[in-house]
Amino acid sequence: MSFWPGEKLRYAETHFKFRLPWSLLYRPWPEIIFDMPFQAVPGTEPALWIVVRDADRFPTLIEKVEVEIKGKSPDAETLPAKTIDLQIRATEQVVFYPVKLGTLTAGKYEIRCKATARRIDPATGNITDKVKIFDRWNLPGLKPAPLKLHVLAEMPPKAPGYAAGEMHCHTQYSRDHVEFGATPAVLQQAAASVGLDFACCTDHAYDFAFTDEDYTKEARSPAPRFQALRDEIAALPQGEGNPLLLAGEEVSAGNSKGENVHVTVFAPESYLPGLGDCGRYWLENKPTRSIAQILQDTTAHCFAAHPFQQMGIVEKFVFRRGYWTAKDLHCDKPHSIRGLQFWNGVRDEGFKLGREFWIQELGKGNYLLPIGGNDAHGDLNDTTAVSTPLFSLKHSRDHVFGKVRTVVCLPRHAEGERSETSVSTRHQLDSLAPTGLRSDMVASEPRNGVVASGLQGDKSTAITQEMLNEAFAGDNCYITDGPALWWEHAEVHGVKSVVFHARNTKDFGEGFRYIRIFGRRYQSNGKLTKEEEVCKESLVAAPASADIAVYTDNFAYLRAECESATGHFALTSAATFERG
Repeated sequence: MSFWPGEKLRYAETHFKFRLPWSLLYRPWPEIIFDMPFQAVPGTEPALWIVVRDADRFPTLIEKVEVEIKGKSPDAETLPAKTIDLQIRATEQVVFYPVKLGTLTAGKYEIRCKATARRIDPATGNITDKVKIFDRWNLPGLKPAPLKLHVLAEMPPKAPGYAAGEMHCHTQYSRDHVEFGATPAVLQQAAASVGLDFACCTDHAYDFAFTDEDYTKEARSPAPRFQALRDEIAALPQGEGNPLLLAGEEVSAGNSKGENVHVTVFAPESYLPGLGDCGRYWLENKPTRSIAQILQDTTAHCFAAHPFQQMGIVEKFVFRRGYWTAKDLHCDKPHSIRGLQFWNGVRDEGFKLGREFWIQELGKGNYLLPIGGNDAHGDLNDTTAVSTPLFSLKHSRDHVFGKVRTVVCLPRHAEGERSETSVSTRHQLDSLAPTGLRSDMVASEPRNGVVASGLQGDKSTAITQEMLNEAFAGDNCYITDGPALWWEHAEVHGVKSVVFHARNTKDFGEGFRYIRIFGRRYQSNGKLTKEEEVCKESLVAAPASADIAVYTDNFAYLRAECESATGHFALTSAATFERG
């Protein structure tokens, strides 16, 4: 709940007054916001939505919108403003109304939207003379900001035989007085626009336990609402061009210190309870289930959600929220935490601390997967939220759906093309120097079978939940907001090696500022060295296509990170080796 000072804030709520007689934010209108995916891949038409919230309390007619599209890069076009007559009667709690924009050439754009709306008398249903004209949103005190859209010239770079997904996002089932999300249908369309293969909808476990009609009233059972999400997702279009959506959960669980932390669960078999920090019981915020109990209750993959996301004093001491510890990762249960989602939409302090926590665990031989997600609550282009409760709002470009993605290696038997790609790649390894590629040895263009911009092989092959479950049981993935960076085991000149592949396009800055390879070796006592070392094969000022071979040479594991010329980043999981 975002009305507590110091807590991470969500949703630009203008109606909830916390039983107080006034609020500087209160307006007798629904909140109306223009939103759209931040990115459009080739072959998709940019989708613009008018998001209307609380129109069940304040019914409104959206008469028309004026849209101005301005190119912000040399290759983008600028279009004259056009007025679109809509006459939409908005009367529901949360609705996304689509607006057609047509196709746009590749490039970067700013899109400004102006709406004209009239209030509807809730008693009679008649249109009143109360008119509001606003830019981008009708949120009090918040300056309008244009939508930013990047229409890509190429598909986002992606390793062959891998699937890219959003691992932490919320639908309208994560809804209370101050939080919400988009419908699964909107998220599926947004996933297609930004180039995802799947998205796991990780709605709050505690929100399933309360009713839509009264967010403070416990439902008779949370299971029907969780099943309703599963049914809504199952009814979505399937097959080519339609990303797979999964019904997951973000569960509040108790850590080893008795504090609330969050666990994202990848498509559990049934509803998992966790009400610890739901905010409905005032100061009664003790965890209701431990991490160990959650792991015992499901066989689904579980991930530590934003393990070191910074929090305020009230969030920590009133809601009893805490951070993950090493002890929380080593539960002696049928399975353990599979990965850490330390990249949560932005590379902030939480990212830095989470990354170090992950590296420490790698040093113990706990080869957790790195996970990236965005924790987007229906936010597709940017976010609006409460800054000071009852007084002011704020806006940022963080926590946007699909911006940070997890790209996981699909099982070999599920994607026939992968075996062919591996053969093609192995054939090229003869030209690789065992200590890495010199700049004059790197191909300037993607090599056959190595770069992919989507699933390879049979286009009719659809990703399934079973394939993803098997993929996350493996050890090979990377997280990125642009470039592709992955590894594969190979032999180079007859010596066991790992080859790291880095690929990028002009859309994400083309060349790399660096490609760094890190590793830990075995010591004579069998333990791993205390610190990672930066391998000599690392590259600085690397081209957009690079392949780097590294001997395993007594390493326990190797991993890589890269950053493009425009600051886009990627990081791999650890490629591990048994002691020779």
